[in-house]
Amino acid sequence: MNKQDFTTSILVAETPEQVFNAVNNVRGWWSENIEGDTDKLNDEFDYHYKDVHRCKMRLIEVIPNEKVVWLVLDNYFSFTEDKTEWKDTKVVFDISKQGDKTQLTFTHAGLIPAYECFDICSDAWGNYIRSSLKNLIETGTGQPNPYIPAQLHGQVE
Repeated sequence: MNKQDFTTSILVAETPEQVFNAVNNVRGWWSENIEGDTDKLNDEFDYHYKDVHRCKMRLIEVIPNEKVVWLVLDNYFSFTEDKTEWKDTKVVFDISKQGDKTQLTFTHAGLIPAYECFDICSDAWGNYIRSSLKNLIETGTGQPNPYIPAQLHGQVE
């Protein structure tokens, strides 16, 4: 992975299995507006947030209690000129034991400072990982984006 790729890590007192299960509970930490399965190899899911962001992900690597990788199949931001941002990038969750703790290293491979969305996206990912996902792992409750019916997104169900 490129040294410029956005990355952040958390260290928790829970097991790699608990971290792995929380990562795959995407509705529990990222957004309740996830459609599709999020935990098995080749699963595909759609994410949307109002009329601001939509993307389609495929799980391309799933190693229980060690690693999860999503490939961004499609992406839309309402606030960028470059409509190709995020497409064909990878979202990587590496899980490893660190003594009696578990480290989760999150990397969005391809999210680099040259991207229009880098500041906004890295701030958002940082919050989702260091706050919402960490809370989900440690307490069982994350802070995902709340469910908003599709018609309020300007989409047709």
